[in-house]
Amino acid sequence: MPAYRRANIPGSTVFLTLITYQRRKLFLNPTNIDSLRQACAIVMAEKPFAMDAAVILPEHIHFLWTLPPDDPDYSYRVGRMKVLFTRALRGANNLPEDVCESRKKHRESDVWQRRFYEHTIRDEVDLRKHLDYLHFNPVKHGLVKCVHDWEYSSFHRGVKRGEYDVKWGCQCGDNNFTPQVASLMNLEMGE
Repeated sequence: MPAYRRANIPGSTVFLTLITYQRRKLFLNPTNIDSLRQACAIVMAEKPFAMDAAVILPEHIHFLWTLPPDDPDYSYRVGRMKVLFTRALRGANNLPEDVCESRKKHRESDVWQRRFYEHTIRDEVDLRKHLDYLHFNPVKHGLVKCVHDWEYSSFHRGVKRGEYDVKWGCQCGDNNFTPQVASLMNLEMGE
């Protein structure tokens, strides 16, 4: 089995993709979204970091996190968040009997895929590309026609802060895709 290496740079900003086990649509249930938010809040209280952006789709999540200047450990935070969410979903005994032997051996449940995708942001251009990708993802997956129509996204916070126009990436009325937005549909970010 290959040894996975992750960049561990104190104070870095990382783009993360977490996918549910067998792409189960756990996040169609608003109660599960609340549990995920609570898990994130607990992790942020235990080991602070900035959640710069997020989007929750039915079977996967994208985050942009910035770590403290002296701390490179986003892997611990992701793992802790997964455990807290799984416990909220399944209760303290979170290992169902119907998982494969490998998952039982590693004390894993049927909630999350084993690993997660990460990308360390290199510069402002890379940051903007990943922010736009994250916010455009519900449109890319055909869940909505316009970015502003997806409820579970930090896009709305970005609009309030003046970082995005509410019609960015929009097809409502007489709005159309711009070439920059259309090209986001072709990015592959661990999905």
